[in-house]
Amino acid sequence: MVSLVSGSVPKWRIRTLLAALVFTLVAVSTFFWAITQMPLRSYKESLPPLTAEESELHDHLAADVSDLSVTIGDRSFLRPRSLRAAADYLSGRLREQGYTVTLSPYSADGLPVNNLEATQPGTDAALGQVIVAAHYDSVAGTVGANDNGSGVAGVLEIARLLRQTKFRRTIRFVFFVNEEPPYFQTEKMGSRVYAHQLRHDRVPVSAMISLETIGFYSDRVNTQKYPPILNLFYPNKGNFIAFVGNTASGKLVRDAILRFRESTEFPSEGIAAPGNWQGIGWSDQWSFWEEGYPGIMVTDTAPFRYPHYHTPDDTIDKIDFDRMARVVGGMSKVVETLANKP
Repeated sequence: MVSLVSGSVPKWRIRTLLAALVFTLVAVSTFFWAITQMPLRSYKESLPPLTAEESELHDHLAADVSDLSVTIGDRSFLRPRSLRAAADYLSGRLREQGYTVTLSPYSADGLPVNNLEATQPGTDAALGQVIVAAHYDSVAGTVGANDNGSGVAGVLEIARLLRQTKFRRTIRFVFFVNEEPPYFQTEKMGSRVYAHQLRHDRVPVSAMISLETIGFYSDRVNTQKYPPILNLFYPNKGNFIAFVGNTASGKLVRDAILRFRESTEFPSEGIAAPGNWQGIGWSDQWSFWEEGYPGIMVTDTAPFRYPHYHTPDDTIDKIDFDRMARVVGGMSKVVETLANKP
């Protein structure tokens, strides 16, 4: 019995409290270890010179981001003509590569808008499909060079690189409208409309990859920020590409980063965390989670690194096309592997 006079605490209670504290610390540590540990190790050495293929990627990526962010410019919901111009541009680029383009129109607050896709049929229709996607709209008042001209250009180049290859699984290259506010994570978000239709049509999806803001990198310390606690597990230099998924997509995160690390000499980090955590669901993969599909975001981490995120300063001069070319080349290898998985 606790003495009310002396205020002393029994030893058994102290032992119980210490045991509970140790158990909690172990449980928390185990949880964070489980969501942050990835196969192989991130590349830590100096980056090698660009290969001939990466140099070509560099030039193509720069040209597409320039056309989207400089020539077309603001691609927000307030600029319907620019949205249509962007959709026309993407359709033209895909047709140049030999694809047939399908538009998926719908109405958002009375404005007709389009998702668009190009499909590379697989040899086994019974297998789940692979979706490689990016949103082509920008935040109102911005030209969106990095967010998300970089991701759009990346999808275009992966489509080009894989055009002549046959895969077991069908690959869909998709460009979504209305990812940005005011439609973000609403029923009028382009990817939400698209994923819901896939589920309605009972289309099996084995992997969805969202390329989201992939063009900004820095080797300076303390350029990389994180939500609370995660800074204890990841580097403080913003020089890596991140693979991000919810816990249900953990296997896809690890499969993707494994192939990237096997094939590409470039720093990479991964996480498979609860989807409602800050930043985890901040792109089109969220829409696929809502329909029960596995999906990941591949990103430079956007606002956790990029000082020009959602500002008029998100312009083409901020993008590191050398590093972006390495990332896109590596992601083409990831898509190849996922499309041929048994």
